Amino acid sequence: MESKQNRVNFGSKIGAILAAAGSAVGLGNIWRFPYETGNHGGAAFILIYLCCVAFMGLPIMMAEFTVGRRSRANTAGAYKVLAPGTPWRGVGYMGVLAGFLILSYYSVVAGWTLEYTWQSLANGFAGMSSGDYTQFFADFSANPWRSVLWMAVFMFMTHWVIIKGVKEGIEKSSKIMMPMLFIFIVVLAVCSIMLPNSEKGLEFLLKPDFSKVTPSAFLAAMGQAFFSLSLGLGCLSTYASYFSKDANLSKTAMSVGVIDTLVAITAGLIIFPAAFSVGVSPDAGPSLLFITLPNVFQMAFGGVPILAYIFSLMFYVLLALAAFTSTISMHEVVTAFVNEDWKVPRKKAACYVTLFCTVLGVLSALSFGVLADVKIFGLTFFEFLDTITSKVMLPLGAMLVSIFVGWYLDRRIVWDEISNEGSLKVPFFKVYIFILRYFAPIAIALIFIKEMGLW
Repeated sequence: MESKQNRVNFGSKIGAILAAAGSAVGLGNIWRFPYETGNHGGAAFILIYLCCVAFMGLPIMMAEFTVGRRSRANTAGAYKVLAPGTPWRGVGYMGVLAGFLILSYYSVVAGWTLEYTWQSLANGFAGMSSGDYTQFFADFSANPWRSVLWMAVFMFMTHWVIIKGVKEGIEKSSKIMMPMLFIFIVVLAVCSIMLPNSEKGLEFLLKPDFSKVTPSAFLAAMGQAFFSLSLGLGCLSTYASYFSKDANLSKTAMSVGVIDTLVAITAGLIIFPAAFSVGVSPDAGPSLLFITLPNVFQMAFGGVPILAYIFSLMFYVLLALAAFTSTISMHEVVTAFVNEDWKVPRKKAACYVTLFCTVLGVLSALSFGVLADVKIFGLTFFEFLDTITSKVMLPLGAMLVSIFVGWYLDRRIVWDEISNEGSLKVPFFKVYIFILRYFAPIAIALIFIKEMGLW
């Protein structure tokens, strides 16, 4: 296990920011955010979401950064360093387990993005009718070979980056993929806005309709903020353990939050103008990415086939990039734990993680087909992993991190990390502590109750 002094750091501040942003930016930004926005009235939801990010998401992100950089350890080892001999180590173990489980089933959906990238590249969507897209997705996801194959390909792509290490693997890939993601998403948004009748989509996205604001919208916005920023998972804490001592945690958190939110809103600028242009509902739900949007692209650009081809291909490459940056961060959470706590060499640790996640990934992929009738508490294997992580482990983990830094960790330690041992001005420190102690835990408790179906 590396000592705190010899632990590898990210090579640059921009590398650290892009890696952390890559951890946060994922399919949730491009699918879940537009879906939630469409379900809760457009721009009014976005305003609520921005408040949730500013007053809850960023403080908890800074708390995770504090835990990671102060301990200079993986997310499980961090609590053993900062709270030795206490039950707090369970928070770290839960983060590692959550990362392991999410990587296992998330890689299935990530594999779907590769299938759709391949189909777009081969122009396989040309000439399909609306019903054809539904049938194509049903047939593909239920196919025991294709779904498993693409899941395995994505898992081994992730493995290749992880075994390269923090600087040569994670940081270097982030510096390549995040700019590519930004370029693709901006080009796609401009193309979408130029479509006929796209102004209706822009109005829906940018004009607030406060008549649709309900308590459900507030809870959905809070849940989206935590989901989108990857809070409570251990990714940000693990990455922060590679931050240099002069990294400004509050500015880094702000940069990650801004990048994450801009990607989500720009994804809305792709989806809503295109959807409204062809008269498709913007709240199409989980089927949006793989059934609704391929149809939208063909309808919107059908008069110019080459544009439909390019737009579709770029969109699914964008999805694959977003998924890739997320799977890398989740793999690193577990690999760092196995490497440091179990004292397994890094490459061998990565192999173990890849192998066992692939096994669970196969079960998750098959739950759409041959294992569809195998249920755990009435849920398929995929649905069970998704439910237990997103509705239980992530909100619980974010709440406990907030309480740990707000109440347990010595106030001087928190101040030293946020202010870089007094070298930075932190006029918001008292407000920050208040949010961690009271506001964030109560808000997360409400999300938890809602997600469990108790309210």
